[in-house]
Formats: sequence, structure tokens, C-alpha cells
Amino acid sequence: MRIVVAHNRYREAQPSGENTIVDAEIAQLTAAGVEVLPFIRSSDEIPTMPKTAKALLPISPIWAPRAQEDLSRLITEHRPDVLHLHNPYPLISPWVVRTAHRHGVPVVQTVHNYRQVCSSGLYFRDGMICQDCRGRALGVPAIVHRCYRGSRAQSALMATTLAVHRGTWRSVDRFIALTSAVADHLRDYGIPAERIVVKPNAIPDPGRPAPLGAGFLFLGRLSPEKGLDLLLDAWRRHPDGALGPLRIAGDGELRPLVEAAAADRADVTFLGPLDRAGVRAALEASAVVLATSTWHDVLPTVIIEALAAGRPVLGTALGGIPYLVGADAPREPAGTGPAAVASAVAGDGPAPLPAGVRRGEAGWVAPPEPAALAAALPVAAAGAAALAPAARLRYERTFHPDVVTKQLLDIYAGVLRTGTPAGR
Repeated sequence: MRIVVAHNRYREAQPSGENTIVDAEIAQLTAAGVEVLPFIRSSDEIPTMPKTAKALLPISPIWAPRAQEDLSRLITEHRPDVLHLHNPYPLISPWVVRTAHRHGVPVVQTVHNYRQVCSSGLYFRDGMICQDCRGRALGVPAIVHRCYRGSRAQSALMATTLAVHRGTWRSVDRFIALTSAVADHLRDYGIPAERIVVKPNAIPDPGRPAPLGAGFLFLGRLSPEKGLDLLLDAWRRHPDGALGPLRIAGDGELRPLVEAAAADRADVTFLGPLDRAGVRAALEASAVVLATSTWHDVLPTVIIEALAAGRPVLGTALGGIPYLVGADAPREPAGTGPAAVASAVAGDGPAPLPAGVRRGEAGWVAPPEPAALAAALPVAAAGAAALAPAARLRYERTFHPDVVTKQLLDIYAGVLRTGTPAGR
């Protein structure tokens, strides 16, 4: 099988889980015997472009002529079976879907965000969830609020791009939704259910989990949508030291907020940005990983890393988080399946869970409210040891590279069986 993997890499100065996932997926496909033809552009190329190329940048999200020429040449020379698209902006453009279809090549796209509808891709604005552009022919609210890169002009361009390419997206042969929440988003956008497959990302197996550590770990971008305000508000509702340590790792605009919290309380430690070895050490030192996003976070990789390390997760009930911890599926009968591993955790016994808190196979989710999260923290602290084996089992069954790569190969094979691309 010969697959073109198309992706516009985000700037290296802006850490991107999507870049990491694309690189890992290429490696996993290659290891499985697939011939991968990378069609990669990078936003880091923009500053060094010649003036003629820079002059075309304003229209490149709609139609990137150089990218179409290069892709046509690649397809003609190598005759791939499938084009697998990730991020097309700004140097590739969704037009590659039309270019591939013109050559008779079907297209699969992994949906990493909500940019079919939302110019920022986040459904998040001014510290709150925002879906004002849903159902509109043109995303005027995005222009008014400068949702794309803080610029009204660039927001107008992106909103126009989304309007122009509505038909392009609806011609994609198969969409890979990373979670059930993304599948719901695509159906709401008008994509037929038979053209959507739920397939999460995978991360390499780190090996047998270390014994459970103590306390909680927040690991990620220190930005408003990741819910640091929410987490710290919930944490302060408990006496200093009552829940064990809270370690916070990462960097971003809210770093001063975290540093102030660490200075104020003995049970809060700021670890700063970590390399891979540092991340592993932080996971091993902790018992529960936190994912407190206040937006519809698509698929926070830190949750998969936690499960692989045998650490249950406490998260907010938004976006893909319930799916990742197995809290969006019907509960299994008592005594069967992974849920039985954690049957002693609060909520399965006589004591009910706090209002709004749900337990899944590998963790808990709570409403994105300080009181609800505060109530869930002691539940997670008490139940971590019982849920740890189920967390690792969920990784092995759902997010291990062997499992996910087989799913991806099945998706390619299914698209090829249907024959003519949907866009023709």
C-alpha cells in the first residue's frame, strides 16, 4: 500500500501535539510495511520564502497553487493508493482534496480540531466555549471577534476559506474522528455517518508501569483553555496538604499564575517545562493525572500518556476527555470487563459519587466548575490505586500502536474497496 501523508507542520516555536502525532503515525505505518510518501510543508518556511511566494500567502488557505502543482507531480510519479490529510493550513490548502480526486485518488482526513466550522479551530473565545459560527454560511462572528491570529483581516480570510471549502470537506471519502465527540461534530456539519470512523491516536508503549506515586500531576500548555484557573480554584477549596502534592509542568502565558500558586501553598510545585525523561519521571511520581480543559479539547495526548503509564485521569466532561477515560460508554454489568477492576471505587459501592461526577474505565470526569472539580479531587485521590490497572488496560486495548495502526490500515482498505472517490 502506498499512502501520501499530507500535513502543514505548525511552527516549532509553538509546541504541537499534532506534529508529534503525524510523525509517530508515519513511523508506525512504515514499520507496518506501508510505503509512506510524506507531503509536508512547515509554517517555519514562511519567513524565508521569496517575495513572490509571500505575495500569494493571503490566498494560500483557499488555493495554494505551488502545493497543487507539487502534489500533482507526486501523484503522477508515484501513483499512491490514498491521500491522508492532516492540517492543510496555510501552505497546503484544502484544495489538495480536489487535486487528489482529479487524479482518482481517494482522500482520508484526520480531524484534529473544529476548523470545518470554527476559524480558530477551538470553539473557544474570550475564556469561554463559543459556537457562534455553527450553521452559518459565513463565520461573521469570527471576523468581528478577530478569532484567527487576533486579526480581523486574517479572520475574514479564514472564514471565507471555510465557506469556499464547505463542499470540499463534504467530498472527503473518509473522516477519522479522534473521539466520539469529533464524530458528533462532523455529523452536525453534515457528514454522513458512514463516512466517519472513530480512531484515536496512539503513543509508543513506555513499558510496564512503575508503582503508583502520590498526588496529582497537571502536564500541558499553561494557557487559559487548559483550565488552570479552574484547577487552582478547586484545589484551594481543600486545606494545604489534604490531597497530597499537586505538580504542574509546562509553560505558557499563565506561568505567573502557577508560580504564584506554588509560592502560596506548600502542596503545589511548579516543575516548569520538561523533556521526555522529565515527563516520565513526573508521571511515575504521581498517582492521578489531571486534564481540566475548559474547551472541547479534542484529544489531549497527556491522557494517553497517563493511561500508558498506568495512571488514572481526572478530567472535565468536555470534548474527547470522557471518551479517553472510557466515561462516555454504557457501563458494563458488575463483575465483567475492565470496569470490574475498579469496582471498589466510590460510585460502585454504597457511597454515591458527588453530583455531576462520572467514573469511567480509567478515570473520572466532572463538570467544568470549581465546586464539582473540588468534590471530585478526593474521590480520585482515594480511588487511584484501584483504577490504575484498568488505566493501563485501556491503553493496551485502545491506544497501543499495534491496535491503532491496524485500525488505520483497515480504514485505507475500506476506502479502496468503495472504488470511485466521493469527490468524483
